[in-house]
Amino acid sequence: MTAAHCISSSMTYRVFLGKYNLAAEEKGSVAIAPEKIIVNQNWNPQKVANGYDIALIKLSEHVTLSDHIQLACLPPAQSILSSNTACYVTGWGRLQTNGPLPDDLQQGLLLVVDYATCSKPSWWGSTVKRTMVCAGGDGITSSCNGDSGGPLNCQRADGRWEVHGIVSFGSALSCNYYHKPSVFTRVSAYNSWIEQVRSCCRAHAVLGLSLPCTTPLSTLTN
Repeated sequence: MTAAHCISSSMTYRVFLGKYNLAAEEKGSVAIAPEKIIVNQNWNPQKVANGYDIALIKLSEHVTLSDHIQLACLPPAQSILSSNTACYVTGWGRLQTNGPLPDDLQQGLLLVVDYATCSKPSWWGSTVKRTMVCAGGDGITSSCNGDSGGPLNCQRADGRWEVHGIVSFGSALSCNYYHKPSVFTRVSAYNSWIEQVRSCCRAHAVLGLSLPCTTPLSTLTN
């Protein structure tokens, strides 16, 4: 799962699993080519604020779970995080505005900002939609350029991790601009679409088809 704005037909992709340091050969890390990439059909790169910034990647081979590679869960459909829920954004994006790119995977603790606050004119206003999650905005910690498509992981009371967000956009003024929290695609708004794509791909595999998965998008309220 990644952001639609990360996908381009002119690019070739590899998916790294169990990776921490990009500059090192690491035991337990694997790189796999995608079999197919499905971008949400309502995504419009000219209208990022409309939402639908989500894409799914089907790997070309099976992955065995290990100490380095584990699963995170999808959140329940239409679930909304409470304000100040603590979540973690991870990625290899810039360490600060116009700063260097790290070799080591970074993580940042962000507190969720509810829609009522994030949509205030002094915050993101009408740019943010209900199919998005805002987190951060303290002017200190945020996602940054290069983190796009990465997860916002939140831990449940039972210890399991859920991917509630996908890094979508931030302020053009700076990565950690005050009252301009990082904005994520809200994964729980797309559970139905995710399942439709997965079902389509499973059906193609059973039938031995190589056609791309195209499925109708369930109705979403932005």
